[in-house]
Amino acid sequence: MPLEKRFNKQEALGQALEAFWSRGFEATSMQDLVDCMGINRGSLYATFGDKRALFLAALASYDERRRHMLAGFEKRYEPRDAIRQVFLAFTRDVSEAGGNKGCFITNTALELAAHDREIRKLVATAQANVEDFFVRMIRKGKSAGDIPQHVRPAETARGLLASLLGLLVLTRSRPEGTLLKAIVDEAMRRLD
Repeated sequence: MPLEKRFNKQEALGQALEAFWSRGFEATSMQDLVDCMGINRGSLYATFGDKRALFLAALASYDERRRHMLAGFEKRYEPRDAIRQVFLAFTRDVSEAGGNKGCFITNTALELAAHDREIRKLVATAQANVEDFFVRMIRKGKSAGDIPQHVRPAETARGLLASLLGLLVLTRSRPEGTLLKAIVDEAMRRLD
C-alpha cells in the first residue's frame, strides 16, 4: 500500500494563492504549484482538482480575507477613517524599488475577467462588495455628522471604488509614495 502524504490543505491553498498572486494564472505552472505547495501532483489533483479549480479556490480564499478586512475596518474605525484604511491597506507595503503584488482580485480582473465569464462574475461581486462597504460607511458618516449631507452615497462610493482600483493598478506599475498618497488624499476629498 502506498504511503499517504499528509499536508495541511489550508496551508497548501495559501501557498498556491501566493504563487498565483505573484505571477498570475497563466504564468504559474503546475510545477510551480507543486513546488510551492510542497505536495505531489497526485495530491494536488485529488485535493483541489485542476489548475483552474485551484485558482478559483485561491481567489475565494483571498476574497474571504478581503471581506474579513472590511468587516474589521467597519468595527474598529469611524466611517471616514474606515474608508481611508481600505486605501492605506494597499499602500503600506509598497516600495518604490519593486512595488508590491497589488490586489489579487484586481490582478485577476486585468488578466482573466475579460475572457472568463465565471471569473468576471466573481470579480464583479467582490468589487460590488467594496462599493457596498463604501456606501454603508458614507451613510453612517452622514448620520454621525462626520460626512456632509450633500455627499451622495451611491455616486461617491462608485468614485471611491474607481479611485481604489486605479490605486491598486498603480501600486504595481508606479509605486511612488507621493503619487499613491495624492490618490488617497484626492479620493478622501470626495467625502468633504
